[in-house]
Amino acid sequence: MFITPFTHHRPAGLHSVFDILAKYGDDAAVYAGGTELLLALKARVLRYEHLIDLKRVKELGGVRVENDFIGIGALATHYRIANDPVVLASIPEYASLSDGIANIRVRVAGTLAGNLSFAEPHSDPPALLAAMGATVQLVSADSERSVPVSEFIAGEFTTMREDNELISEVRVPVTQPNEAFRFRSFGHLERPAVNVAVGCKNDDGKTAFRIWLGAIGDHPIHAEKVETALRGVPRASLRDVLPAATEEFTSGLSATSDLHGSADYKRHLASVLMQRAVNEAAESASSKES
Repeated sequence: MFITPFTHHRPAGLHSVFDILAKYGDDAAVYAGGTELLLALKARVLRYEHLIDLKRVKELGGVRVENDFIGIGALATHYRIANDPVVLASIPEYASLSDGIANIRVRVAGTLAGNLSFAEPHSDPPALLAAMGATVQLVSADSERSVPVSEFIAGEFTTMREDNELISEVRVPVTQPNEAFRFRSFGHLERPAVNVAVGCKNDDGKTAFRIWLGAIGDHPIHAEKVETALRGVPRASLRDVLPAATEEFTSGLSATSDLHGSADYKRHLASVLMQRAVNEAAESASSKES
């Protein structure tokens, strides 16, 4: 199906972007890679009379290091992120995730900012970014604010971004020497059925976990009860605690049967992936400490 006619805008600066948005309001949409938006337009799920191409807006480009975080610009593609030396050195688990998103065509064109803005539930980045403590920087014509990724996605195709705001960059804390992250995702198609992100931190011999689930719900899910159950458990004893903790938590999760699998299948998969990711993160953090 063909896209309905629209006016194409290619501004060279942020001020021009906000002027166009203010002029056309709900009839306008911004895009960079367009991998999600163009599919929705072709399917006539969405319709806009004005599309704003952000590729020329230099303020939104690049990957940078500042203090203890990596700033990933809104125009940075998944491919750029996966192969950037700074990302590979400072947040290697996220580089690995980027290298496995969808297919090479999507990775070359699609951006992290676009992925988060579209908020398609079956997506890989949100869970790991939430576990890593990443934030989304939102800018408008006259203000700027920061929202944790863990709070940014409010529901299916719904975020905390206002209509007059853009994502300028995603800030991801640099992985510390006493930290390790593991991400596990599984699906029959290019989109995940379930994914799990685990962070493990050793602090004075004490181990603490950060565990988030993605794709099984309409927003990232924080597995706080599992984190609590694992608190203070020695790595050698994880196998005695993990199965019961993850199975109890996932049994109460709301899941929908769809083309990615039945609800029971997704809950079982979430428990299995959680156990694997926790063990791997704990082992990696322990090897760093020794």
